Amino acid sequence: MKDFILGVDIGGTKCAVNYGYKEDKDLYLIDKHKFPTTSLDETIHSILVSIENIMKKHKLTNEHISAIGVSCGGPLDSNKGIIMSPPNLPGWDHVPVVKIIEEKFGIATCLQNDANACALAEWKYGAGRGTQNMIFMTFGTGLGAGLILDGKLYTGTNDNAGELGHIRLSDYGPVGYGKAGSFEGFCSGGGIAQIARSLLLEKIQMGIAVDWCKFEDIEQITAQKVAEEADKGDELAIQIFDISAGELGKGLSIIIDILNPEVIAIGGIFTRCRTLMEVRMMEIIKREALPNSREVCKVMVSQLGEQIGDYAALSVAANLLTKS
Repeated sequence: MKDFILGVDIGGTKCAVNYGYKEDKDLYLIDKHKFPTTSLDETIHSILVSIENIMKKHKLTNEHISAIGVSCGGPLDSNKGIIMSPPNLPGWDHVPVVKIIEEKFGIATCLQNDANACALAEWKYGAGRGTQNMIFMTFGTGLGAGLILDGKLYTGTNDNAGELGHIRLSDYGPVGYGKAGSFEGFCSGGGIAQIARSLLLEKIQMGIAVDWCKFEDIEQITAQKVAEEADKGDELAIQIFDISAGELGKGLSIIIDILNPEVIAIGGIFTRCRTLMEVRMMEIIKREALPNSREVCKVMVSQLGEQIGDYAALSVAANLLTKS
């Protein structure tokens, strides 16, 4: 039996409405409509219009759609369906997005933090398929996680579980999540760029030229540029990723010791830069994590890869079906 579902992915710069269906243990994407994130009122209007348009295009009524899932960056209240002032969505203060969609379409709707939505997708349809305890960790602009514990999504007392980026790994270091030396500070696109700026400045002040970055360009350096140079074999760029990979190993060791998962799936930059990071990361995990816990945990790249965002919101809708 096919359950047709819709997913709404709300991001800081762009949004998407996805249409797909769940059949047995698989999820299929049929169609997708993307549009920019603008003001609150305009974006909410665009979401509702996009849902209407995709339903008209495929000749669907509300009776055809079993559920709608919404994925959005936190903070939010998933129980009440309210988006609560995410830093990447200025002006989105206590927005009752679930109520808005349900009143418009009469279809059961559920809201989840984007990391939790990705965790549901990776658990059911990716690297965590068949597990009872798995972690999905973002590794992009920031660092966060979704936790699957004892066969269900764990969100904590007020939807703040999984904010791994705030863990302090060092007294000093790049700033992420408002904290110097944090997990996010070392293991995010912005964090890798901060590491690069510090090491580049050291080299240049010592009179050592770096052919891929001049002094006046240091503030514009990106993790992508560092990765490109590391792939070419540049020693400094490799050192920058080695620092990030070592701290990644420390952070994952903490997770392994505390939560004892079967799988940790990592997305974003790690998916693209695995060869630059995996060896050093595993060296640290073997040194730091409890052997009994380490031996039953696989650290993997996200199997859904760049498509995980497409499946995340649909997975929230699919998960709602299992609760009904």
